[in-house]
Amino acid sequence: MRRWVSWIAIVCCFLGLTGCSLPQVAAEDRLFLPLKAEFLGSYTLVENKFQDTDVGGLSAIAYDRKNDLYYAVSDDRSDHNPARFYTLKFNIDQTPALKSVEVKKVTTLKDEDGNPFEKGTIDAEGIVLSPQKSVFISSEGSVGDGIPPFIGEFDLQTGQLKRKLKLPESYYPDATGVKQTRGIQDNRGFEALSLNAGAATAPPAEPFRLFAAVESPLVQDLSLPNRSETSLNRLLHYQFIGGQSALISEQAYPLDAKPVGAIEHGLTDLLSIDQGGHFLSLERSFGLTGFKGKLFQVETGTATDTSMIETLQDAQGAQTARKELLLDLNELGIRLDNLEAMTLGSRLPDGSHSLIMMSDDNFQGFAQITQFLLFRLTGLKG
Repeated sequence: MRRWVSWIAIVCCFLGLTGCSLPQVAAEDRLFLPLKAEFLGSYTLVENKFQDTDVGGLSAIAYDRKNDLYYAVSDDRSDHNPARFYTLKFNIDQTPALKSVEVKKVTTLKDEDGNPFEKGTIDAEGIVLSPQKSVFISSEGSVGDGIPPFIGEFDLQTGQLKRKLKLPESYYPDATGVKQTRGIQDNRGFEALSLNAGAATAPPAEPFRLFAAVESPLVQDLSLPNRSETSLNRLLHYQFIGGQSALISEQAYPLDAKPVGAIEHGLTDLLSIDQGGHFLSLERSFGLTGFKGKLFQVETGTATDTSMIETLQDAQGAQTARKELLLDLNELGIRLDNLEAMTLGSRLPDGSHSLIMMSDDNFQGFAQITQFLLFRLTGLKG
């Protein structure tokens, strides 16, 4: 008799005839991957000179899985250093811990005519490795000097500019100073670049996608009445097939509110982690209490295409990208520096993914450092 009572209880539970119920999963939770980021330690780059260049201002990083190398671009605008990116070699031991970072090569970026970029004509902020033996690099330009932003493809070995991508007119400033009504804000342009996950190691002829996001809202998007978000950034989505590229969509990214006491706050990097529209995003702020940062998981598959919306003030009905907090970096128990970059790196000894973050020292000497943070990232497929 007791056995029959047990079976009846089980059946009733499944049929919902009793107070039993299965765990409920919110629809929003099903949009995200079951990711976890475990902090493994930090490393400070001590090398500050390489082949007559100042090693610093490193604002973006990309991983070359085939050669186990990293490429870090410098946002240096000085007179005595050319626009450039560095090739780095990481030593991650069995602990796992990041034991050293060695500078192996510096590559000067060259303009359309094959010459190093003139001072002020490029402010490199993002870098990604493509399957075409090239890197894509974004430049914020300089609104005050009338120098437009751009995203260019450069030869990996020579640094020669191969082409520039077409940007929407809405990203180009229509004026300088207080009269500007359209385009990127000064020093708040394209910070985040990412290729779709796995693209860098795909065959050269295989189509791939590139994503580019601005650090802060475009000027025309600064005022957003009746929205819960403080501000919305724009995220561009390009597709490449053979030698051709096309801008296929744009989404709005909801930037967190500026923390209390912060002077600056923005989106500094974006990283594609699968083929289903999932990303990691890095938001960084700076104020009287120093640097702060948060890591989010982002889902773009349900986001509205905003490419035809002149100003996001008119997009009250549009669905933004969705995000959830993955890790508050302020709780790591270490001093954070100016974190601007991240990439999925080499596999850790247990086969899990490594996640590398990097800071831009702004060439501030002992006041700031080039900091690398190492994480174990779990919950990714493949």
